[in-house]
Amino acid sequence: MTALPDVTPAFSPQPAGVDWPTTTWPRATHSRQEELEAVVNEMFTLDELAVTNAVVVIQGGRVLVERYGGVREFFDRAPEPITAESPLLSWSMAKSMLHFLVGTLVDEGLLDPEQPAPVPEWAHENDPRHAIRVADLLAMRDGLAFIEEYELGQTSHVIEMLFGEGEDDMAAYTARLPLAHEPGTFFHYSSGTTNVLSRIVADVVGYGDAYRDYVQNRLFTPIGMTSAEATFDPTGVFVASSYVHATALDFAKFGLLYLRGGEWDGRQLVSRTWAETAQTPLSVDEESATFYSWQWWVTGDEYGTYWASGYEGQQISVVPALDALVLRFGHTSDDHYPAIRDWRARVLKVLKP
Repeated sequence: MTALPDVTPAFSPQPAGVDWPTTTWPRATHSRQEELEAVVNEMFTLDELAVTNAVVVIQGGRVLVERYGGVREFFDRAPEPITAESPLLSWSMAKSMLHFLVGTLVDEGLLDPEQPAPVPEWAHENDPRHAIRVADLLAMRDGLAFIEEYELGQTSHVIEMLFGEGEDDMAAYTARLPLAHEPGTFFHYSSGTTNVLSRIVADVVGYGDAYRDYVQNRLFTPIGMTSAEATFDPTGVFVASSYVHATALDFAKFGLLYLRGGEWDGRQLVSRTWAETAQTPLSVDEESATFYSWQWWVTGDEYGTYWASGYEGQQISVVPALDALVLRFGHTSDDHYPAIRDWRARVLKVLKP
């Protein structure tokens, strides 16, 4: 049994004299720039990493490396080369954006992580799901019998939720499921859980355009994510399990927000106390020997690295001890995820003073 690491949450202040990248990212070179670029190039050449579309490495608030590859496929027109202007899909990195949105409501006293989750399907006090707390949803310890399986032909609630029976009301689809475990006792990664949590946010801020405006006004606009677009299901709930499109450099702004402890250019967009919860491991994923906090993954490495993670190896890695961000977008099967983590470790070794 893997033990939880002892992690002390940490942040890095914006260096003096470095502009915030609300409009344009500052750029610099590293003392080991050629070595860094060689390691980045591995992501585009190693067979086990399959297709990589974008890599961005940032340190000290400045872009050191930015590289793109591959094409965007379309049903109705020819493929287009992926560039700095291409909107890339977050997949489950959107879960970490929901973490931010929940945090704004907690900061304002509109939600309490310790309260029973206000989910109508579980409202009756004799329903065993009534015991599920908001904190359990954040930690993926709700106990719902949700099957997170991506292979076609297998029983999969995530496929049915996103593309089948549940696509018109993803939160309700998930909330109808029974318990497989007592709430709070068992970690089980579930995209449905995030969409239930997203509906709780909608109950506070409003559905449809009201929710879209909240995401825009509280997150995308303040940090300059001008390319970002969140997707909503037909009920007007942000599909926070899976769907934000943005350019690689705009996704990097979200990573910088957490690296800076929820601060952006003198404004505290979410409390440092809340931002700390992204770094605090609560559960062990034995299969990958990594850890889970609240809608973020944690490495337990010497640098305090934690990351927003998406299907096929999307990731925004936040590295407090090195004041660094490492982003990767592409298409890699889950059996090769360890190769991505090994690659990230090589990048950090170069960045280490």
